[in-house]
Amino acid sequence: MTAIDELNRGKTSYLSDFDLFERAAPGRQNAWLARLRRKGMERFDAAGFPSRKNEDWQYTNVAPLAGIPFRLAGKSANGVRASNLRDILFGEIDCCNLVFVNGSYSEKLSSSRSLPRGVCVGSLRRALEERVREIEPYLARHAEPEANPFTALNTAFIDDGAYLCIADDMVLEDVIHLVYISTGQEANLVCHPRNLIRVGAGSRVSVVESYVGLNGGVSFTNAVTEMVMEEGAAVDHYKLQREGGAAFHIATLQANLEQGCSFSSHFVSLGGALTRNDVRAVLAGEGSECTLNGLYVAKGRQHMDSSTCVDHAKPHSSSRQLYKGVLDDDSTAAFSGRVVVRTDAQKTSALQSNRNLLLSESALVDTRPQLEIYADDVKCTHGATIGKLDEDSLFYLRSRGIGEDAARTLLTYAFASEVIGAMKIKPIQCQMDLVLLARLARDAATEVP
Repeated sequence: MTAIDELNRGKTSYLSDFDLFERAAPGRQNAWLARLRRKGMERFDAAGFPSRKNEDWQYTNVAPLAGIPFRLAGKSANGVRASNLRDILFGEIDCCNLVFVNGSYSEKLSSSRSLPRGVCVGSLRRALEERVREIEPYLARHAEPEANPFTALNTAFIDDGAYLCIADDMVLEDVIHLVYISTGQEANLVCHPRNLIRVGAGSRVSVVESYVGLNGGVSFTNAVTEMVMEEGAAVDHYKLQREGGAAFHIATLQANLEQGCSFSSHFVSLGGALTRNDVRAVLAGEGSECTLNGLYVAKGRQHMDSSTCVDHAKPHSSSRQLYKGVLDDDSTAAFSGRVVVRTDAQKTSALQSNRNLLLSESALVDTRPQLEIYADDVKCTHGATIGKLDEDSLFYLRSRGIGEDAARTLLTYAFASEVIGAMKIKPIQCQMDLVLLARLARDAATEVP
């Protein structure tokens, strides 16, 4: 059996699950939504799981994922309690916390603060029952099923997630925190979170996505977040992924920026056996700006794949990308960054950088920064580096009485902290700082001499 046959065989459980799912799916009475789900499944059925012959997936082998017969997660809390959230939530800042357990909204665990009129924050499942006409012009209009097979699969199983709708000229002080918990109590569970975020003209909001595994079991999270920003909107987006060591995590963030919009996304990936994060931003309006920062830290046999694409469609737009990777043991990573400057996008400024630190001889990273420029009055640069810890710096720290493990941890932290230091909300920055330091210290303590 060929590798492609093996991948195609993995579709079977999803096809059979879909037949059962659509009979009880929220909003199933709506013909448009039913067609959308069916379109997603038809696209997934036709494309199948991507093989490494697919240029976008040449550095990531999804055969281990395709070979597991995952089943849809149920809608119970699975024993998750408020005490499980203590190290996940941001206690120092005002947050509206939406908590999802194995992909399903938990009203009991969530803490929805009193939000001003013009702000709708809640479960997508409920919105599909009560606000489907409001959602129809936006859902799957930017993160389309044709984009990749996993987006198509997510579209087929649209069920729950977060729905945020913010009216024009709103400045939302509270941070919207979307918490996705995989319990790992039952093996081989899959969930397909779908987040739809609409930000009105001139409005500002901060959104955090946290993906956490509690018990380290085998699970599959296939998430899609659509960000629709009207003229002059500003969004600060953060994502922290620290699921269990046996978890699979595939996610797409699709942002569409109209004139004068400002969008920043800060991403930290620490967990999972295999992770893939796609970030796509279309600067569809003149004068829009976009910042994409990412950090991936891998050890053991973890594989982390980061793929970005910033599409400059209009003039006077700017983008900045900084992705950093830290790899130890036999871990692997891939980075593919693409900047597209359309013919009409004169006066574009774009900077892209990918830097990687290898802590072992067997760690491996593939990096591929790309520029596609069709305009002639632009300032665009890109680059990538792969290196090791500086021996002189290591010697200097050790000569001051610092042990080798501690010295390595300090230098690794100094390399990685640039991404976290760029975060705008200090309590979020501090918590992610602590998470990173704890991870690096734990890694150093478990090193085999």
